[in-house]
Amino acid sequence: MSEALLGIDLGSTRTKVGLVTADGRLLALARAEHGFDVDPATGRAEQDADAWWAGLGRAVRDVVTEAGTKPAGVCIAGQGPTLVAVDAAGRPIRRAITWLDTRSTAERERIEGLTGVRGWSLGVLPAAAWLERADPSVAARARWYLNSWEALTLRLTGVAATTTVPGAETLPAAVIEAAGIEAARIAPPVETGAVVGALTEDAAAHLGLLAGTPLVAGLVDAFASFHGARMLGPGDAIDVGGTAGGFGVYSERPVRAAGSFTTPAPLRGLFSVGGAMAATGAALDWFASTVLDGAPIPQLLAEAATVPAGADDLVFLPYLAGERSPLWDPSARGAFVGLTLRHGRAHMSRAIMEAAALAIRHVAAPIIAAGISVRAMRACGGPAQDDGWNQIKADVTGFLVEVPRVRETAAVGAAIVAGAGIGAHPDVPAAIRAMTAIDRSFEPDAARAAMYDRVYEAYVGLWPAIAAALQAAPRPVAGAGAAA
Repeated sequence: MSEALLGIDLGSTRTKVGLVTADGRLLALARAEHGFDVDPATGRAEQDADAWWAGLGRAVRDVVTEAGTKPAGVCIAGQGPTLVAVDAAGRPIRRAITWLDTRSTAERERIEGLTGVRGWSLGVLPAAAWLERADPSVAARARWYLNSWEALTLRLTGVAATTTVPGAETLPAAVIEAAGIEAARIAPPVETGAVVGALTEDAAAHLGLLAGTPLVAGLVDAFASFHGARMLGPGDAIDVGGTAGGFGVYSERPVRAAGSFTTPAPLRGLFSVGGAMAATGAALDWFASTVLDGAPIPQLLAEAATVPAGADDLVFLPYLAGERSPLWDPSARGAFVGLTLRHGRAHMSRAIMEAAALAIRHVAAPIIAAGISVRAMRACGGPAQDDGWNQIKADVTGFLVEVPRVRETAAVGAAIVAGAGIGAHPDVPAAIRAMTAIDRSFEPDAARAAMYDRVYEAYVGLWPAIAAALQAAPRPVAGAGAAA
């Protein structure tokens, strides 16, 4: 069971590459950073897909060198929906339009009305429709419209494919055309877990791997995290961590819950109910780097641990990039509310940590009201490294919080899919059982939970009040300067 599998997690701000054995041991992990081109005024949020390619090469070479072995199979999980318009060889013809981009809101609403399909299930179609409308000359140069992991797969194998999870249906070409998209630019479907192709000579040279290594069809990073977090049945839930943040829970049936959506889960016969936020996971990084000019995150976490639960009545709204679930409001804005002279950066750090938990509860509340139960929530990514933050999430949500043995669950989840795809395990559920484990758990504290109930009521009421105040505020006069 020592066969190595390469799991690639193309995230929003960095690529993480993990070399994992078929029994779940992490042999090596490497990262490569990439930047965002963001303009809040227009809603633009784009990335250079060529930077992904360059960083991927460095990170894969690093893990192979550290581990001293090469993988028997590869799978890519990626941020999404993120549109990469590429030529026939898989090279991008323009910058990738990321999931954070809000310019295709009208197209998304129109396609939802046409199809009845909502949320992640629409994939890159809204962004593709926007591109064909807004920049038809560039769109005309595109051979394929692909998601982030699909674009890298094409570049590595020469095979273009649109990946689907088990049980998901693809939209007919006539519906795609009716949505304003050239249907011929949508690649043929292939189910996640199937072998798409093999690494070409050029791709293998770029990665430092063997040509002919099989590459298995991947999936969105959140779904990969579901696998890496040992989610197997109804009631298994997740806090995905990452830049955006998100909550999902497995259900035996689809449900309607305000601000969330239901999609087929990456395990056959189950549904995923939940939603992704916009920047909950990035808020503490923003505070450390932008506000505090590079303060170390571990130091802020330690300082926050000295502040009592509730941050001395300081509440933070984490809407630094608008908000997706549950508000679906690109105009939403972040705020610290309740600041006094006694508050310092430790209080603000604590409030940001609590906001990440409050945001999860905000998404989960209507799902639970719709009759879905949560058995346990797995905390993943960087925040799961901090036991204090895990306890905050348990206290705020009321869920049992479990932490996987390997916190980088998207990379592990991609390796799980690779293992099942090449036959190292009979199927994905068997691979999950063999390659994951729960490391520790956190029970909610009854007293703190009661206090956080009051904080939550304040939290959900703040943005409507702030939005109304902002709407009523007088607008500045263009060109007006300061008084002499």
